[in-house]
This record gives sequence, C-alpha cells and structure tokens, in this order.
Amino acid sequence: MTASNERLPRLLALVPYLLNRPAITIKEAAADFGITPKQLRKDLELLWMCGLPGYGPGDLIDLSFEGETITVSFDAGMNRPLRLTAAEAASLLVALRALADTPGVVDTDAVQRALAKIEAAVGKAQPAGMVVGLGAFEREETAEIRAAVQDAVKRERAVRIRYYSQSHDAMSDRVVDPMRLLLLEGRGYLEAWCRSALGVRLFRLDRIDAVEVLAEPSSPPPHAQPTDTSEGLFRPRDDQKIAVLLLEPDAHWVAEYYPVDHAAELSDGRTRVLMRYDDSSWMVRLLLGLGGDVHVEQPPELAAEVVRQAREALRRADHLLST
Repeated sequence: MTASNERLPRLLALVPYLLNRPAITIKEAAADFGITPKQLRKDLELLWMCGLPGYGPGDLIDLSFEGETITVSFDAGMNRPLRLTAAEAASLLVALRALADTPGVVDTDAVQRALAKIEAAVGKAQPAGMVVGLGAFEREETAEIRAAVQDAVKRERAVRIRYYSQSHDAMSDRVVDPMRLLLLEGRGYLEAWCRSALGVRLFRLDRIDAVEVLAEPSSPPPHAQPTDTSEGLFRPRDDQKIAVLLLEPDAHWVAEYYPVDHAAELSDGRTRVLMRYDDSSWMVRLLLGLGGDVHVEQPPELAAEVVRQAREALRRADHLLST
C-alpha cells in the first residue's frame, strides 16, 4: 500500500480515536497508529484544514494542544469510527478470499490476517439471516487445497477432487484435467476438463473439499476451449426459468450472493429480484432455507411447491414430536 493510501484511512480514524482518548500524548497516539510522532503532527496539521462545507470558523475540525497532549475541540461530525454494513463486509470478504486464491499475491499472510479480523467483526455484528459468502457447504478455501490446485496447474498435472455441486446439493468425486485458474466476480475458480461430464467446467475453489494431484499429466482434449467470460460468468438462456422474489431486509444478501437479472429496493426496505434458475429442486431448497424472509411472486407453480414442501416438513415435525 502506498503512503497516500495508508494516510487516508488513518486520517478518517484519527478524530474518533482522539475523541475516545482525550489528552493522549502525541507519542502514545503515534505508537498506536504505527507511525512516528513527526508524521502524526503532519496528519494533525492536515486535519485542521478539513471540515464541513463553508470551511470557515466553526466548520473546520479544531484541535487543542497542551504540552505533548492532544484534544479534539470540534469534530465536524467525524465522531464515529467507520463501520461496514453487512453487505459491504460480505463484498470485502469475497474480494479478500479471491486475492488469497490468486497466484502472485505479494503478501498472502497479510490478506489472511485481514480476513480473520473482518470475519471476527462480522461474526459479532451479523444480523439474523445474514450469510457472508458461505452456503450449505462453501467455506473459506484452505491453504492446502489452494496450494495443491495451483501446483497442479503450474506442473500441468491431473487432479482428483471431491466437489460440492450446489445445484444438486451433493458431493461427487471426479478426475479433472486443469486448464487454468480464474478470478471471476470476486471468486477463485479452477477451469478444467471434467472426465465425468466430458466437458469444460468451472470449479469454485471454496467448494472443493479435497484434492489429490496425480502423477499423470493434465491432458484436455484438443477441442476443449477456455470459457468465454468476457460478458460475465452467468449468461441468461432462453430455456431458464425466472423467479420473481420479494426479499425481506435480512434476506437482501441473496441479491448480492446469487446472480440476478434485476434487483429493485422498495420503500419499505424489501427488495424485489428477478432470478434465473435451471433446477427447480435447488430453487425450492434455497427458498425453504430463507423461511419467512422471502415471498415468491412468480411463477405460481414454484410458490405452490414451496408451500407443499413446507407443509410436509411441518407434518413430519409434528409426527416426530408426538411420538
């Protein structure tokens, strides 16, 4: 990170920091921010020129000094530390996980430390129903799996993977011939020729449960072509079904986690989305998992199937409780 990129977040954090520590010494504050007292003085001089529109007396941040101590006299509204919304935290986690996947990242340890800090903060403040990048199986890719996949691509070796398919909600074992690693829409993917499906497939790294690098070379057939991702990973098809869903605020993450054709935030805080799907059983499982946080507006047959399966689940629960 460049010096200017480091300075901006520090400046934004300085006022709420000083408000919570009145009369702290310059030396102590500089140590907390990991900078020299000289640099801190330069930051404080810059803050003196920042504030509210008008930029006259009573508009600019005001600081007072007594000896070697600092006190904020006027904060210009910068009295709270920056906080991420759940959606912003989710997006940041996705991007950081993708960076951790990507070969050539300069400081992987720094990325992992940032991930750990943000995940810990999100875990404490996470609202009901919020999912941060993790589905029924997905989890942060392990360093072992990531390293093994990168090694297989680099050495052009076939791999045996145990993979979770979300559309079928099942694990499968398959041998694939790696072609390349991709970073798409904030996630890491292994593109490979799948010997079971007899076609090129994209395997999300966070859904690979186990990987074994084989001794045999990776040998995709000559007709195997890389996936065209110039217009995005998911492309609409005429044969796909379209669901119109009304999401409650706690289920807004669905519009960010899954590809949707359209998302409109309503005045009451809910979100209406148009979502394409191939497998009706997968869509029903997703909707049942959201409980009362989603309402199916279209198609009617999807809504009816969700109601049917929900009633059947309740019937079985009643039966179990009565026995």
